[in-house]
Amino acid sequence: MPTLAPMPDARGHFGPYGGMFVPETLMAALEELTAEYERARHDPAFRRELDELLRDFAGRPTPLYFAERLTKRLGGAKIYLKREDLLHTGAHKINNALGQILLAQRMGKRRIIAETGAGQHGVATATVAARSGCECVVYMGAVDMERQALNVARMRFLGAKVVAVTAGQATLKEAINEAMRDWVTNVRTTHYILGSALGSHPYPMMVRDFHRVIGVEARRQMLEREARLPDLLIACVGGGSNAIGLFHPFLQDASVRMIGVEAGGEGIRSGKHAARFQGGKLGVLQGTKTFVLTDADGQIELTHSVSAGLDYAAIGPEHSFLRDSGRVTYDYATDDEALAAFRTLAEVEGIIPALETAHAIAHAIKTAPTLPADQLIIVNCSGRGDKDVSQAAAHFGL
Repeated sequence: MPTLAPMPDARGHFGPYGGMFVPETLMAALEELTAEYERARHDPAFRRELDELLRDFAGRPTPLYFAERLTKRLGGAKIYLKREDLLHTGAHKINNALGQILLAQRMGKRRIIAETGAGQHGVATATVAARSGCECVVYMGAVDMERQALNVARMRFLGAKVVAVTAGQATLKEAINEAMRDWVTNVRTTHYILGSALGSHPYPMMVRDFHRVIGVEARRQMLEREARLPDLLIACVGGGSNAIGLFHPFLQDASVRMIGVEAGGEGIRSGKHAARFQGGKLGVLQGTKTFVLTDADGQIELTHSVSAGLDYAAIGPEHSFLRDSGRVTYDYATDDEALAAFRTLAEVEGIIPALETAHAIAHAIKTAPTLPADQLIIVNCSGRGDKDVSQAAAHFGL
């Protein structure tokens, strides 16, 4: 295994990926954010305040749960779930939102904007903005608003203004476009809490760092439970925040394999998917250089996933670097596989996962039976499925 040097470099590059590809209007704001984050990450008072909020407000540490019945059902490796779904707001997104709202306060920014696909990041952002007394505007594709109506209502109850985006596919990519337009216009007063490990530097680094707590806890908990490290980590990958949060603290452990699971949609040949490593190519989208789904003319392709949170044409730049290096393997699960896993985990373990998470569960269901019984798997249970119940119920005719 190659030794991975600390990433990114000073300009936000993970090898050939990452960087800062934004309008000149935003450069000052990004440089201010980078400088403030560098000060904050070395400030014990900032770390102490964030740790207290993660513990007392968000509910960390989250449990590492042995899925005993699922393990017995499948045979093979032991399956553990890192229960990020038990956090306040129902997903890992609160880790990053809390970190960024503290940065916004340090910079004197009282207006908060965000984008959201599945709505979980929007809810987390609205939650931390409400707690801090900040104005909050969340951009969300009209298609996503319809299939994630519960989270739209939650954001509104929390005092956020939810703006429907109707351009293009009216999903996550378009929501990010509108959020960036807002930020360009209101850059002096506004902080953009980007929700995944993508976009321009410093976001991929910063979001990763705020989510590393997932892997740090999982590592300690597995050592306590099994007296050794896991053999395999599995996480779903949209932009890639929950996956990089789990993976990063294990990158130097050669014995630990890692698999990121993208959205296979209706199948790779159908063209209706969001698996960037299954036909994507190097490109620049919304601030970063990474793998992007584009057509022969370089235009961004339409994407599809049953999961609104995985329905995005690009992947975080650090994931592109880790894939090139061979340190992390990337696969995909189809809509049908994810929906089947959604139902299986609910019926066998009494846990209803988010449809995003169900993609990782689907891969574990395929993989665990092929491994020896003494192998240990951690699946990141990145979010709960309340928001997806109506959509899944319609699929199964319930």
